[in-house]
Amino acid sequence: MSIVIAIDGPAGSGKGTVANILSEKLGLVYIDTGAMYRCVALASLRENCALEDQEKIIEIANRIQIEFDEERRTFLDGEDVSGLIRTKEVSQIVSPISSIVAVREILVKKQQDIAHGKNVIMEGRDITTVVLPDANYKFYLDADVDERAKRRFLQNQESGIEMSLEEIKENIMKRDYNDMHKEVGSLMRTDDQVYIDTTHLTIDEVVEKMLEVIKEK
Repeated sequence: MSIVIAIDGPAGSGKGTVANILSEKLGLVYIDTGAMYRCVALASLRENCALEDQEKIIEIANRIQIEFDEERRTFLDGEDVSGLIRTKEVSQIVSPISSIVAVREILVKKQQDIAHGKNVIMEGRDITTVVLPDANYKFYLDADVDERAKRRFLQNQESGIEMSLEEIKENIMKRDYNDMHKEVGSLMRTDDQVYIDTTHLTIDEVVEKMLEVIKEK
């Protein structure tokens, strides 16, 4: 039987970092669903597609090819866009694009196809509830919004992305609201998730807590 780990949580809660580490420790394929929505956003920007033109965005989501390699790089139609999908311009439009129901349906199908029959770890907003509802292990990571903004600010600095801390916090708060009020695939807490507040925990401590849960099961 395949080992499937699903992780949900808001932006900056540490999902991507811990998923990356756990994938290496447990030999799992890491699927970054957020990066997939960012690929749709990047492709839409490149084609000068307005947010109001949902039909075009849906067509783009359906057409583009998204892949991940063993080094956890993200490829859009064969091009390494790992850095490009993290820019300010992409970050500003990814949430409304991910709210388009048809786009979510297309990417959920792509995510399920990638995960089928594999030992995977996948993180996002609706992984435990929509994409992989039968996952062996379900986690919900959370953190205080100020801490999440600080983490994203430091990540941006390392990547050379210029955004003020206040701007990042405002974007995260808007993203939280949009993610929790989506018509389909909204971010939500459920009884079968293991909830972990990462605000005052190091990455290693979060990973250890998750490994303890996995070993217990």
